[in-house]
Amino acid sequence: MTLNGWIQILVYCGILLLLVKPLGGYMHRVFKGDRTLLSPVLVPIERGLYRLAGTSEKEEQHWAAYATGMLLFNLAGFLVLYALQRLQGALPYNPAGMAAVEPELAFNTAASFVTNTNWQNYGGESTMSYLVQMAGLTVQNFVSAATGIAIAIALIRGFARASGKSIGSFWIDLTRCTLYVLLPACVVLTLVYVWLGIPQTLGPYVDATTLEGAKQTIALGPVATQVAIKMLGTNGGGFFNANAAHPFENPDAISNLIQMLSIFALGAGLTNVFGRMVGNERQGWAILAAMAVLFLVGVVICYWAEAAGNPLVHALGIDGGNMEGKETRFGIALSALFAVITTAASCGAVNAMHDSFTALGGMIPLINMQLGEVIVGGVGAGFYGILMFVVIAVFVAGLMVGRTPEYLGKKIEAKEVKMAMLAILCLPLAMLIFTALAVVLPSAVASMASGGPHGFTEVLYAYTSAAANNGSAFGGLTGNTPWYNTTIAIGMLMGRFLVIIPALAIAGSLAAKKTVPASAGTFPTEGMLFVGLLVGVIVIVGGLTFFPSLAVGPIVEHLAMIRGQTF
Repeated sequence: MTLNGWIQILVYCGILLLLVKPLGGYMHRVFKGDRTLLSPVLVPIERGLYRLAGTSEKEEQHWAAYATGMLLFNLAGFLVLYALQRLQGALPYNPAGMAAVEPELAFNTAASFVTNTNWQNYGGESTMSYLVQMAGLTVQNFVSAATGIAIAIALIRGFARASGKSIGSFWIDLTRCTLYVLLPACVVLTLVYVWLGIPQTLGPYVDATTLEGAKQTIALGPVATQVAIKMLGTNGGGFFNANAAHPFENPDAISNLIQMLSIFALGAGLTNVFGRMVGNERQGWAILAAMAVLFLVGVVICYWAEAAGNPLVHALGIDGGNMEGKETRFGIALSALFAVITTAASCGAVNAMHDSFTALGGMIPLINMQLGEVIVGGVGAGFYGILMFVVIAVFVAGLMVGRTPEYLGKKIEAKEVKMAMLAILCLPLAMLIFTALAVVLPSAVASMASGGPHGFTEVLYAYTSAAANNGSAFGGLTGNTPWYNTTIAIGMLMGRFLVIIPALAIAGSLAAKKTVPASAGTFPTEGMLFVGLLVGVIVIVGGLTFFPSLAVGPIVEHLAMIRGQTF
């Protein structure tokens, strides 16, 4: 570890902190329907979209209707994206002449982008045409991100309202998020990325002759627009197979910083939206503080492990940190920071190969995802995810003092606790059951490139990434097979919608409750005591759920490396 590395990490954290209040204030005005700087241009478009959809900005929905609209919208998006892939060979804007995508892969990719996961069992530049990238993948990058934010806003309304029957309108939340938040920010980011050297063209791939006289085809395309939303919307799907390690997606340290900030910006800003909507900004800061504690611990461990290097390499007389699988233009510090950020959020973009991290360095991204990606998390998804843990935390506090738990004046009763636990437990259900099957079925084992604990971690990482809707890959695993395409897709759908439905049920239940005034026995939820309790609940629940699998993987591999063993 170096002073320069720590300065870069602290600069990132400082800039992110400065963005929280401005972004939170802006999003709060957007979802309240207040006038913003963009209103003169966007209000007529917004109202036109409502007329086309047969709704209005005054319409609100019961939580069940909100959930039904969300599910139908995502089903339609899934079917359209699947059809685009299957018909790709007959559609325009396909200068490379790419054929139709195979059925299992098309199913996996459609599930992946609809769930905001962006798991990719394909190479973007060699599999998807420009039309599918733009009309299929990029569109889902916008609406899947907007869906996550809409669910978070609906759940916040559940805490903020009293004796209400509705939690807002999915169609209005989706439209406002896309029009006022995602699109304007991505227009600006796209222009910045083009200025930094990221391609944005509909022209064909370029043939070049190398210095050695060999022929090389250089893939191009509408890259900047996809990079903008893949980071801001925590989607993570790369236009190129190498993702953010590719110089056309991430040219230099400036673009790398902007992309890291984009991943966390909206998720961090939502904590401030929460504080504003419930009438106490300190509540939002408390949740952000819990996120920050978990994030910084992960950064310290990952950076330390990568800077310490590989004991097996040191035994050969080669000193230094672990640069295997990392881009020299980013180095160890920014590679470790990026890995923690992209797995603390549900982004999944990578600027280094996680499979090449040391055992403990690679364990941190795995833990981040297994905790449900609540450390800032995906846009919206991370926030409604951590609110599930908040419900459990105040329930535990209530047990300790012997009274009905409360949060923000709302009684937390059996229904809310059951729904929160259902949302939390669906993730290990998908992650561990599919992993257990994959390491014993011969057809699945054949896809593993490594044996021992490292091979096990490759499989566990794949299903963890899927169920956590992250999309990053550990590497070393051949995922484009019928087994992995199908089971990973099912894991992604479970990890998305089996969390959203209980979250909306909690929102509806809380919105219908009266607000109870705080008393001397009310547990304060805006100080460091609550932050510590929340962090403890997240770590303990995650640890009890996943410790056996972690012990078999990275920890065992680390101990073996110390003893000079390889797998």
